[in-house]
Amino acid sequence: MDVELVTISSGDLTARIHPLGAELWSLADRLGREYMTDADPAFWTGHAPLLFPIVGALNGDRYRLDGREYALKKHGFARRSAFAVVQAADDRACFRLTDSEETRSVYPFAFVLDMAFRLDGASLRMEARVSNPGEEPLPFSFGFHPAFAWPLPGGAAKADHRVAFEAAEPQPIRRLDPASGLTLPEPFATPVEGHLLCPDAAQFEADALIWDRLSSRSATFGAPGGAQLALAFPDTPMLGIWQKPGAAYLCIEPWQGMADPLGFARDFRQKPGIVTLPPGDTRRFRMDVTVLSAD
Repeated sequence: MDVELVTISSGDLTARIHPLGAELWSLADRLGREYMTDADPAFWTGHAPLLFPIVGALNGDRYRLDGREYALKKHGFARRSAFAVVQAADDRACFRLTDSEETRSVYPFAFVLDMAFRLDGASLRMEARVSNPGEEPLPFSFGFHPAFAWPLPGGAAKADHRVAFEAAEPQPIRRLDPASGLTLPEPFATPVEGHLLCPDAAQFEADALIWDRLSSRSATFGAPGGAQLALAFPDTPMLGIWQKPGAAYLCIEPWQGMADPLGFARDFRQKPGIVTLPPGDTRRFRMDVTVLSAD
């Protein structure tokens, strides 16, 4: 049975969110211009999956915890899970995922993952809240994975689009092993010149560009003469940028966590980017998207 998307609007923007994965499917302006991926099945049918309780791939799709092994697929289970709709108002909505017998078989922890969306004029404000209702510390990672239209509406050429970081990003980046999807040990020279990344399809032949030592907590994506998106991600220290080469989208992905290093065989709690949340605590991850239209 088809699931109805939840629609919210501010007048300036309209967003549609699918309860499966609490996934943002559409972000359009008052003229109906779309700022999200076209989800062309020739490339990738995702829109903006939420990555929880891991980001990226595990070594052999398995992890070790206190001497036991568990199987967990790339990016975790939240993106394939049905969230409950706990709020649906004109300009905001909130979705909730809690642990179940099914999740505990692959991730033996109690958790609450709330995903809130709010439209404020030309801004979409998203906040994920991970809470630990259990009696033991909760180890996890979290990531956003939005796929924005590339080119954005407004008439600017795809080749003219830039990612302008808040700060200079001279540090090396990380890349993935094509066979396993795990993080290679060697650093790679950054493609960022000063503050600017000039994305092109060839950069993604070897999968994502990954910043594990990111200086910026905001960036702008777009081109002169066309629409631009101002992105803020104050709570995430890592970033992935990715597309299937040639597709009409660019994923700009703030992360807390990343794929296992190649050959990683240590305890899950020692995985790069893992957060350990004490019982009763909550950790928040925010991402704001502000549309700066060509008008």
